[in-house]
This record gives sequence, C-alpha cells and structure tokens, in this order.
Amino acid sequence: MASVPASEFQKNFGEWHERIYQGPVEITRYGRPTAYLVSAEMFQQLWERFRVNMPVEELSIGEIEAIMQAEVTGDQPYNLDDLPDEPAEPR
Repeated sequence: MASVPASEFQKNFGEWHERIYQGPVEITRYGRPTAYLVSAEMFQQLWERFRVNMPVEELSIGEIEAIMQAEVTGDQPYNLDDLPDEPAEPR
C-alpha cells in the first residue's frame, strides 16, 4: 500500500488521486496513519460489506421492524429451532 505524508498529499493531490486506482493510499501525519484514500468503486464494495456485517446491536428500530416483517422465500422452511440461543447477559 502506498503511504504519503499529509503535506506531500496536499501538494500533489492529482498524482495521489491517480494512484488510488492501483490501491488504497495511506495518508500519514507525524508518521502515523490518519486517513486512507480509496477509489469510489472500492469504497462502495467496502460499504456494502460493512452493511452486511453490521452488528445486530447497531440496527435501527426501522431495520429491526423490516426484518421482523420480512417473508422468508425459498424451498427450505424457516424454523426458529435452527437459531442459536441468545447468550446470557453479562453479570
């Protein structure tokens, strides 16, 4: 992965913008990563995966209601016995 100090990135934005098509660019400040620049296509792919892998606790009420109202389609019937038991609450 390419890495560039923020000051260099700012001076030569066009050059670094072109490099995102080869892969992400790590932007550093004082030697530490502070941001990453990725292509729009890569961002969309990452965002779609993020939405798929979102923890249940972060779902909105609207999303939970939509899931509860959804109909299961397919050859296999949906069975609540197939779901694992909820973990116990921490004490």
